[in-house]
Amino acid sequence: MSHPYKNAPRKAFWSKAVAKDWQVNDLLSSFPLIRKGDNVGSAGSCFAGNIIPYLEDAGFNYVRKTIIPEGLKTAYQENFNYHTFSAAYGNVYTARHLLQLIQMALGLFKPHEDRWYVDGKVLDPFRPGLRFTASNDIEFDKLNSQYLASVIAAFKQMDVFVFTLGLTEAWVSSLDGAVFPACPGTISGEFNSEQHVFKNYSASEIKNDLTETFALLRGINPNLKVILTVSPVPLVATATANHVVSATVYSKSVLRVAAQEVVNLLPYATYFPSYEIVTGPQAPENFFEENRRDVSKQAIDTVMSALIANCEYDEKMLEQMASSHSRSQKPSQNDKNSSALLVDLECEEAASDPSV
Repeated sequence: MSHPYKNAPRKAFWSKAVAKDWQVNDLLSSFPLIRKGDNVGSAGSCFAGNIIPYLEDAGFNYVRKTIIPEGLKTAYQENFNYHTFSAAYGNVYTARHLLQLIQMALGLFKPHEDRWYVDGKVLDPFRPGLRFTASNDIEFDKLNSQYLASVIAAFKQMDVFVFTLGLTEAWVSSLDGAVFPACPGTISGEFNSEQHVFKNYSASEIKNDLTETFALLRGINPNLKVILTVSPVPLVATATANHVVSATVYSKSVLRVAAQEVVNLLPYATYFPSYEIVTGPQAPENFFEENRRDVSKQAIDTVMSALIANCEYDEKMLEQMASSHSRSQKPSQNDKNSSALLVDLECEEAASDPSV
C-alpha cells in the first residue's frame, strides 16, 4: 500500500527524529541563513541580544550605527544595552513596536506622547532606560533626530535582519496606539490609567505588522533578507487575568503562528527555531536556570551553534567561537555572558516584577 507517510524523510517521524536520534539541525530548512560577507543586523526581545557576540565571534559583520564616545562606554554598558543593537533602540518586544520604530524613522508616524518631563530631564518614552537624557526640548529633538537617522542608516547597510519576537502583550497610548517598550511608571514616567491601556496582539495583527514593516524596509533596502525567530524566555509578568504560565504559552504560540504565516507569505523571510530548540520536549532540563525563566548558557550555545552551522562560515572562526563560549558550565552573576545577568540588567520587561 502507498500513502503520504510511506516515503517521508526521517525528520518527519518523532520516533526517528527525536526519540532515537535527535539532531538539532534537522529543525532547519534553509541554507545558508547568512552568507560570508553579509552585513547582519538584529532587533527584538532580551534574548535577541544574546546572538550578537556569537555572530561576531564567528566572523560575521554586525551592523552598528550608534557611535559612543570613548569616555562614556563604561556607563553605556549599564544602560539596558541600548548600544548593543544595530541602532540604539534597545529591546523591541512586539511587532507593532518594530513597525512604529520604522515609521518614526521614515517620518510616517509621530507619537502624541513623544517625550516625558521628569526631574528636569526630557525622556524618550520609547527608550525609557536611557542613562544620558536631554535637558531641554531642543536637545531632545536633536538627539532624537540623530537616533532615528541612525536607524535608517543601519537598515540600509544590512544584508540580513534577524528579528526575535518576544511578546504579544504591550502597553499602548490610548491617544494614537503608540507602543511603549515597558509599562509607563515601571522604569520611568508616570502611569495614567486613562491614557495607558493594555493590548494583547493577535496572530493576524502581528502578521500584518510584520509584513508592513518588511515592506517599508525593502523600500529602503530592496535586497534585505529577514530571519524571524521566537524568544524562548517566558513572560516575567502578565497583565491578563490568566496565570503567567498560560499567558506565556498563549503569547509564544501566537508569535510562532504569526512568524510562520509571514515566512509562508514572503520569499525573502526565513524562520529559525530558537524557541523549539530551547523549549521543546527534547530539550534538557538545564536549558533553563533554577527560576525556570532565565535561559542557560548551555541553551544559548546550542541555539547559536545551530544557527552558525547553517551559515557560510570560516571553520577556524567557528572553532574559536566554540572554545570561547564553552568555558563555564553554569553562568554566574559575575559572568557577563550569563543570560540571567542580561535579563536582570538589560530587560525593560523585567521591571514589571518589583521583586526582580
